[in-house]
Parts: sequence; structure tokens; C-alpha cells
Amino acid sequence: MLTKIFPARYALLRAFVLIFLSISLVVRGILLVWDFQETDTGPLSLVWTFVVGFVFDLATLSFFVIPYLVYLVLVPSKWSGSLLDRVLTFFGFFLGIFILYFSFLGEFTFWDEFHRRYNFIAVDYLIYTYEVVQNINESYPLPLLIGTLLGLVAVTFWLLFRFGVFQRTFSTGTHFAQRSLSAVPWLVVMVLSVFLLTNEQAEWSSNRYNNEISKAGIFSFFAAFRNNELSFPDFYMTVEHKEALARVKNELAMDGATFVHPDADEILRTVTPTDSIVLDARPNVVFICVESLSGKFLKSFGNELDLTPNLDSLAEESLFFTQLYATGTRTVRGMEAITLSIPPTPGRSIVKRVDNAGLFTIGEVFEQKGYERNFFYGGDGYFDNMNSFFGGNGFNIVDRGRGFLMDKSILTKRTNIDDDEVTFENAWGVCDEDIYNKVLKEGDRAYGEGHPFFDFVMTTSNHKPYTYPEGKIDIPSGTGRNGAVKYTDYAIGEFLRKAKGKPWFANTVFVIMADHCASSAGRWELDVQNYQIPALIYNLPQKNTGNINNLCSQIDMFPTLFGLLGWDYISNLFGKDVLQMRPEEERAFIGNYRKLGLLKGNQVMVLGDQKNANFYDWDPSDNSLKSIPTDRAFLDEAISWYQVADFLYSNGGLKLRD
Repeated sequence: MLTKIFPARYALLRAFVLIFLSISLVVRGILLVWDFQETDTGPLSLVWTFVVGFVFDLATLSFFVIPYLVYLVLVPSKWSGSLLDRVLTFFGFFLGIFILYFSFLGEFTFWDEFHRRYNFIAVDYLIYTYEVVQNINESYPLPLLIGTLLGLVAVTFWLLFRFGVFQRTFSTGTHFAQRSLSAVPWLVVMVLSVFLLTNEQAEWSSNRYNNEISKAGIFSFFAAFRNNELSFPDFYMTVEHKEALARVKNELAMDGATFVHPDADEILRTVTPTDSIVLDARPNVVFICVESLSGKFLKSFGNELDLTPNLDSLAEESLFFTQLYATGTRTVRGMEAITLSIPPTPGRSIVKRVDNAGLFTIGEVFEQKGYERNFFYGGDGYFDNMNSFFGGNGFNIVDRGRGFLMDKSILTKRTNIDDDEVTFENAWGVCDEDIYNKVLKEGDRAYGEGHPFFDFVMTTSNHKPYTYPEGKIDIPSGTGRNGAVKYTDYAIGEFLRKAKGKPWFANTVFVIMADHCASSAGRWELDVQNYQIPALIYNLPQKNTGNINNLCSQIDMFPTLFGLLGWDYISNLFGKDVLQMRPEEERAFIGNYRKLGLLKGNQVMVLGDQKNANFYDWDPSDNSLKSIPTDRAFLDEAISWYQVADFLYSNGGLKLRD
């Protein structure tokens, strides 16, 4: 049977198939051991994990081998072993085996960061090669990795020569009919894979780790490449449009809002303060979006390592939000939630989409009040499309540009962080202290010009490779996440200490919130605990302090601030003033690029992209989800929020009006 599928001329192809399947099996086994405690290790679950994995491995293999099969079928037998045949074969095999080893080794670094097979994040990283290569170089011994790859390739070639694989490939002719017949099974597998197999079919278990281990990394990568934007009505459960819009507008009207066009398919409305101590206060606002700061790092949330003494102290002097959840698992998703105040739309973040300029953002509310708006980033804002998004929505850009300039027609002003302003820099940009020093300098300028400013500051130090200036804290640079968290906290403390010496400090509000948690990994469909982030508002005009224990979302932070400042404003935001919410209104939106969740109390509804939905009881004590019968009213509410958000974005409902 094997001689029919793999005649002598196909000896090298057979060797490649065996190498691929063997290594894939080893990788799957290592990932299983890596997170063994999180995985469902029941006998049937383990068997099915590897059976499903084998199916996806075969599908991936079929795409690899078809080009070589076409070559083998079309090249006449008399040319076998010729110089041209040898050159093309050696080059093609070298390229294929190098990609194979590179992909499998890369899966370990990706799993270390995300505990997932390749997904849309890996696709995005291909675009931003400078930051990614630098990050890998600073996080891992890159020369050793490349040397290992080349060594593996060399050993593979040596073994194949040793066992005569190349000799059989070049010395034996095979009739055209036999060559063609041997290619048929692989062609069938490829066709079936294209039309019948989807990456979602690997998600057969309620345990996310089993699902991820079942997948094939390369297959997952190309599936993500093809499906990084999803149409909500095509992939998700829906309700009648007018019903969904009415439900959302009814929720938003509870803030005392008045809709500008009550009968239109929009949520544009006038928001009037209902219970504010001050009216129309216009302090400067500095918003610090902290990279990957999970709530679990703070002593305020039970951490005993004393990693965040400054933030913990600040929490006692601020309005501190104890039940606030990020909408997603990436920086651009956090930026989307904060600036647009919108539930996460499926697929990639709006920040990274093409038609994302001229939208109604929180910056527009500040514009209504006469503020200058600035976006600060310690790296090159070209990364993740940040400059295009913020510049296209009215923000001045302050970043560490490396020459990738955006369309100047949509940019008010771009200011570079100069070399003499940098004390430390890694792959992701300057250290947090340096970006804060730039914020102070720009604050002095704006104060001197006599106008209020709103600064959106994106930090970078709490990101792999976790490097920062030496001698600042008691944990050596580059030794891990805890050190990066502690340095991040130290830099915030130093920033506020310096800011207190500025003439504009007394009239400046500081808002601090994470973009997302340090890890989204978990065994559940959506790992609720890995969305909880810290958030606080410090130095309000009325000096409000205390814990805000309402369940709320990232999208609610700035509507809450606007309420505290007593602002009457036009809004196209989905977020609400947390302090005006009734208990039954409290909710949080959590999701990834495919799963969309609504959390209310300890119940969570998860919408899937197969037009399905799962309803769970969440146990905060162990972070587990227990399936419960679907509540139709809860399901319709969840669908409505996401359906309306997607509809408004897709149909221009989030655009600014003249």
C-alpha cells in the first residue's frame, strides 16, 4: 500500500510527511505537558485531542506537499536526477523543512505568551517586523535560535543522505500514470480540507486548552489570516434590527439622555448631568493606559508581593473601580473600547481597520469643551495602526517615529521623542519614565498657551522582554513580568511626584486604567477573571475618593468622568456613567476576536461565530464556568448590544456629523 502512495521517486516526500507528523505529535505532547493541570486529561478527552490533531495535521500536510507533487508528476522520468532536478529538489526541501522547524519552534514562544496556537495576533505581527524581531531578539537568544534551526536542517539532510532517501529519489524513474495516481489521495485531502474543514471544528471540548492543543499551528495561522474580520449578521445569532436598537436605546436613555433624532437608526444623544457636585468643570485630563496590568498584580486585589505600592496608595486617594473589566485581550482592543466607548466588534479591532477616521470618539467630547487632544506612545505609532487611528480622529501624535509617516492630511501635528529625551529604550519604545517626562514637557507647553489638554498616554514597559532602567527597583531588568509591573508602578509614582510640582497640577485629573490583562489564557470559553483590570480617577475637582464596586466595563470610564465633571455634551458612545447605574443595569462586555460575552452579576452569555450561544454561571472563587439553561431575555440583551455596535460601525453610524 505504501509503495503505491509513495513510489521510489516519492521517497523524499515520504520522509517529509513522516518528519512533519512526528514533530507535530511531539509539539502537541509538549503543549499538553506544559499546561497539563489546565487540560482535561480524561482518557477519552486525551485520545480525541490527538485524533482531532492528526486530522488537522493531515490537512496542513496536504497544502505543503501539493506543490512538490505537482513537480513530481509533471517532470518526466528521464529528467530524474539531473542537475536541475537536484538543485530544485534540494532548494525546495531546504525551504520546506526550514519553514517547518521555524513554525514549530515559533509555536513555543507564541504559546508562552498567549497559551494559544497561532491566531490573528500572529498574522498582525507579520506586518510589524521591526518591533517583533527586536522583541524576540531581546526576549530570547536569537543567534542560538537561528543556529538551532540551521542545525536541525543540517542534521535532517545528513540523516536523509545517510539512509539513502535522496539516492532513491534521484535514481529511480516512475511512470506518469503511477506518479499521477500517487498524487490523488493528497489532492483529495486538500480539496476536502478547503471545503469541509474549518479551524472552529477543532473546538470540540468545553476545555479551551484541549481545543488549542488539537489545532495545528500552521493551519490556525492561515485560518486567522483569512478570517480576521467577521460579519456579525453572517456569523452570529441576531434579533430583529428594530428590536435590538430599541433595547439599546432604552438602556442608554436611563442616563437621562435625549436622542437627537429619536426615530433614526442611531444612538446620537444629548447627555445632561443629573447628580454632579460641580458643573462644567474643565480641568486638564491625563489618561494613562497601562500595558497589560491585570488586577491581580495589585495589593488592592489581594496580591502579597508588594509590586504596586504607588498604585495601591493612589487607590486610597482616588475613585477606585473594583469591578471593572476589559473588553478584550490586546492593546488595540482596549484602545477601541476606551476611545470609541463601544462593545467589541468581532474580528480585528476598529483601530486596525481601514475606514476608522472621522469617528465619534471621547476626543470629540473633549473637542466640544475646547481641549487640545494628544496621543503619546513611546514606540513608533505606526505599529498597530495607532497613528492613523488617533491622527485620523483629531489627536496630535507624540511618538518615537522611525520614518513611517502617516497621511499628513489627517494629522494635526506630530511631535517626535528626540534622542536626547531618551534614557532607555527597547523593542517597544522608550521606558515609561521617558514618556512621562515628555508628557510633563508638553503639559508645560499647553499650560503656557492657556488651553486645557487631554492626553492619552500608552505605556510600554510592562511588555516582554520586561526590560527597564537598572537601579530603579529591587528586581533586575529583564527577569520577568513581576519586575516590569513594579517598574511600571515606580514610573507612575515618579510621574505624579514631578507633576505635583507643576503649576497645572491642581487643575488636572489623572485617569489610570489598564488596556487588558497580562494573560487571557484559561481553560474556559472566556476566562472571566482574566479580564478584570484596575482603574482609578485621581485629583478630581471635588476630590472624590472611595471604592466604586459597581460591575462595569472599560467603555464606561470616560462617560463616568464626564458625569463627575458635570458636563452637558453630545454623545455617540455606548458607555454609561457608572455612578448613575441602577443595580439591574450593571454589566461588562468581555470577548476575544471571535467570542463575545456579556457579564451581569455572576452570569455570562457567550456568543459564538457559529450562530450559537452558551450561558454560564461564573464562580469567582475558582474562576469556573458552569453551563446553565439559556435565559432568552439575557440572550436577546447580549445580542442587541453587539448587533447594534456592529451595525452602527458598518453603516457609518459612528461617524462624526457636520
